[in-house]
Amino acid sequence: MFTTDSIPIVNPTGNDEEYSALWGVAGPVAKESLWLLHGLGRCWEDFAPILSDLTGWWHVHAYSHRGHGDSTRTPGAYRVADYIPDFVAAVKEAHKKCVLVGHSLGALVSLGVAAKLPELVTAVVLLDPPGPSFLSRIESTLYFHTWSAMRKFAGRKDVSAVAKLLAEVQVPNSKGEMVRFGDLRDAASLRFMARCLHDLDPAAMDPAIEKRWLDGFDMLTTAKHVKCPTLLVVGDPEKGGMLPPEDAKALTAALHDCTRVDLSGVGHLMHWQDTPTTQRLLHSFLGSL
Repeated sequence: MFTTDSIPIVNPTGNDEEYSALWGVAGPVAKESLWLLHGLGRCWEDFAPILSDLTGWWHVHAYSHRGHGDSTRTPGAYRVADYIPDFVAAVKEAHKKCVLVGHSLGALVSLGVAAKLPELVTAVVLLDPPGPSFLSRIESTLYFHTWSAMRKFAGRKDVSAVAKLLAEVQVPNSKGEMVRFGDLRDAASLRFMARCLHDLDPAAMDPAIEKRWLDGFDMLTTAKHVKCPTLLVVGDPEKGGMLPPEDAKALTAALHDCTRVDLSGVGHLMHWQDTPTTQRLLHSFLGSL
């Protein structure tokens, strides 16, 4: 149904016992695993900017949702509620307590899994989860245009050509003016996006575009059942953040133990757009557990 990849840990001492003494719960003797869950249309490699930094301290598992990467295609079953059982099964199969780090779709899935597995999930990091009020007006945002283009180009193997096509997609900027997507994303980022689309089932985009993504999943009701510590990182709505102030306020209030950080001037892809800050926030929060 899904694919996971365990990122290898490098032990600089060659001795697990000595490494434990030097680095506490880091590396190969860590008692808990760290799971990374990507956003819509991406794949586990989306966490490349922060992977090497995290693997020095944690057993890291990166995860590709159904319909993404090498995972199973399930047309008609790409709502948030459909993804959650997949990851519940993965965490149960691992038989180990864990911390979840989810971006966008991955944040919503992490929320659902933490609510269902309180005995295994000890903390959650939510990187700009899409809010219900944002998704209800998706057609007025740049994401409606980019997601529609992603659906159109999904499955195409010519990465270079798709990257060039993505650059020419017309999207509204923060002022409502139509501009080239290539004026908002650099060429390397667009090429990576095109590579993710290479392995994407086009049908995975349907629920989000058609406003059915949250059917069967209530973000705030789910959040009330999450009792573990949670770091909520909110992107700037003016820069493409998907969690508007009203949704962020409601989510913060619903979570039992929420540490919230708002990133001014940083948009939705915060781990790409401001990698150092994302790393610092992760280390600060994870180090507090």
